[in-house]
Amino acid sequence: MKELAFRLVKGNDLKERIESECKENGVDTTVVLSGVGSVSKVKIRLAKALDYLEIVNDYEIVSMTGTISNGKAHIHVSFADENANCIGGHLEYGCIIDTTCELVLGVLDEYSSLRQFDENTGYNEIVFNKK
Repeated sequence: MKELAFRLVKGNDLKERIESECKENGVDTTVVLSGVGSVSKVKIRLAKALDYLEIVNDYEIVSMTGTISNGKAHIHVSFADENANCIGGHLEYGCIIDTTCELVLGVLDEYSSLRQFDENTGYNEIVFNKK
């Protein structure tokens, strides 16, 4: 596995920049190894995939995990406010970096991936294929 490390700056859209970095670097199948920083706007999809939460406020990124397959990110993220209250969910476009975000992705060179509809879940789910 090789790594892809980069930093986002104030005003960047977190999900958009992760996807664009993967595309610009020709990366197909990737996992989030580390992501720390802060945001000025949170936009996440909540459990059951029915509702979204959008908040303009300062938050620290306290955890981030997920995959990027063929340029499309599936990332879950947690944020903490100034009182250590945490919120989290599925990362959506519109989550805006405040000061910085340091990201390290693991590139899975020995795998390709695609999304296929899964009748059990009702969603397009990732399928990993060893090259």
